[in-house]
Parts: sequence; C-alpha cells; structure tokens
Amino acid sequence: MRIILRLSALLAFFALAPAFAQGTPGQREACEADANRVCEAYIPDAVAIERCLRANAGSISTACKAELGLASAGGKKRKH
Repeated sequence: MRIILRLSALLAFFALAPAFAQGTPGQREACEADANRVCEAYIPDAVAIERCLRANAGSISTACKAELGLASAGGKKRKH
C-alpha cells in the first residue's frame, strides 16, 4: 500500500512540477518516461496514471513494473 501511495505522489509531482519532481532518482527513472509515453492523456491525474500504467503493463519498462509491484517473481514461463 505504501508503494502505491508513494508512486501516486511521485507521479503527481511529475505532472505538476516536472523541474521539481520529488522522489528518489531511481523512482523517477523507473516510471517517468513510461508515464509520459504511455499515459500522457492522464497527466496530471496521478491515480489515472497509475491505473493506465497497470493496464498497459506489457508496454512499460521492467523497472516501472517493479515499482508498481507487477514484476514477475518467477521470470519466464517454462514449457512442459
């Protein structure tokens, strides 16, 4: 839950004041480009951006997926 709140706040800062965006450099690096590329229509609504990123998980970076908790723990699926 904390990561969702932190990411929502982070994305809101990106939308409202890009030059003064808060959060760690890793957090900014993880999702900022994906939010601008995939979810541009939802800026500045941080909640809508997060929903958009989750809905478009196949189109976002591995780092952003990890920040959103979408990264697969098992890696690639095995063929049986």
